[in-house]
Amino acid sequence: MSQKTIEMSQLKQIQQPRQHGVAIKEIARRMGISKNTVKKYLQRTQSASLPGEEAIEITDNQLATIAFEKAKTPVGNQRDQNLMEHFEYARTELHKTGVNRQILWMEYLEKYPDGYKYSQYCNLLKKFLNSKDYAFHQEYKPGEFAQIDFAGKALSYVNHLKEIIKCQVFVACLPYSGLIFCFAVHSQKTQDFVTCINELVKYIGGLLRTYVCDNLKTAVTKSDLYEPVFTEICYQLSDHYHTTFSATRPARPRDKSSVEKAVGIVYTNIYAPLRKKNPGSLEELNIYIAEFLKVLNHKPFKGDPQSRMELFLRDEDPLLGALPPTPYLLKKCKKVTVQRNYFIQLPDNKHYYSVPYQHVGHKVMVHFNQRTVEVYYSYERIAFHVRSSTEPKYNRIHEHMPGNHQHMVEVQGWTTEELLQRAQRVGPYTLQAAERIIHSSFYPEQNYKACNAMIRLQNKYSRLRLEAACRRAANVTRPTLKLITNILLNGMDKQPLLLDLDDEKIPEHLNIRGSGYYH
Repeated sequence: MSQKTIEMSQLKQIQQPRQHGVAIKEIARRMGISKNTVKKYLQRTQSASLPGEEAIEITDNQLATIAFEKAKTPVGNQRDQNLMEHFEYARTELHKTGVNRQILWMEYLEKYPDGYKYSQYCNLLKKFLNSKDYAFHQEYKPGEFAQIDFAGKALSYVNHLKEIIKCQVFVACLPYSGLIFCFAVHSQKTQDFVTCINELVKYIGGLLRTYVCDNLKTAVTKSDLYEPVFTEICYQLSDHYHTTFSATRPARPRDKSSVEKAVGIVYTNIYAPLRKKNPGSLEELNIYIAEFLKVLNHKPFKGDPQSRMELFLRDEDPLLGALPPTPYLLKKCKKVTVQRNYFIQLPDNKHYYSVPYQHVGHKVMVHFNQRTVEVYYSYERIAFHVRSSTEPKYNRIHEHMPGNHQHMVEVQGWTTEELLQRAQRVGPYTLQAAERIIHSSFYPEQNYKACNAMIRLQNKYSRLRLEAACRRAANVTRPTLKLITNILLNGMDKQPLLLDLDDEKIPEHLNIRGSGYYH
């Protein structure tokens, strides 16, 4: 077995007694090391022609170079140089799909047949990778972000049919305070992911600036080192809660080291106590989790009287954003083309919903659930409809139509009562004229346009003039729109009627016949 390397202080304690004539055997006894070790290091210092006095005065680096040079592993031989060159190559290849240590070792032997065996190769590769793997200590700001992940190990409950139902466990951690959140769901699918985010913000009682997740399929459609592409549900959650989602770099667990550590803490403080419980439903399982989670977050840190919850309430809670009035409700998404009638059709009930007519032919994104329909074009909402069980098949908003279509709808919506009410607001003679125009034919609906046009003359000539014109036409049995228009156009409404003249005594003259003339 090789001799153990001694410390620098021991080396000096060997030299000093020897300088004063102490025997090697006595030095070995005092130092508690073997005689051969004492001889070896004395020979190394003497072979360097260093007197005892000078050996003590030189620096530790110089003494170490002389005394320990033979103890160092030679790195200059060609075999080790070849291995180091291969390790630089292996460090980058290990991250590629399907590449493992066995494959890299076989490639190493093909190039260097006299290389190390597999076990020694793996041992040296591990040391090499550890020497190149540096850790950075991150400083976190309060209320800045939360790291989220699903735990690798599942929990379960036994339902009424005695079936064991496995559940995924959502874990979140606030790196600054270390506050941990845990919640069980049936899967990692979109619906359950939304439930987890809603429960997380409810538990925290506010909103953080960012939520950092790994590249799970529910959140990220395309992983990338610089610009990951998130799923539509993440954009909807971000819009509802006025926050953002961020993804870690692919295959970089240290980017979310806080939640990785939190998962281990959850295993110890929640999974372990749960083994003695027998939940019969998902709700009951989450009740147990909440109980153990409360104990965990209120438990003081080791060597620190503060707990996670105390640190959170003191430093992070005041910085949180306000929650919206309602939690996010999951919406389905579909990309559709706006039809020529400026409607889009939903796939669930085949009903139609209008959008502004300017978007005819455009491809739009529709977000919908049982309550609302939202239509987006270029990430801007252009239409919003409230759904109900009694809605018609075509749901139209008046402002979405062009001007001529708006008029057509107005015409279709006229009734006799509505037109007469509008005429009555102008005056009694206008009401009389409107009644006569509407009932001037066997089908009143045929005269709605003319009646409406007559009432709208007030916009051009004023309400008083329209009432005066209708008064002048009061003796006409079947007044028309053209008649009243001509009265206003010629200013006849401004001329006094004979009924308005003062009753004056008619002067006597020869042409006047008296009442008895005809008797």
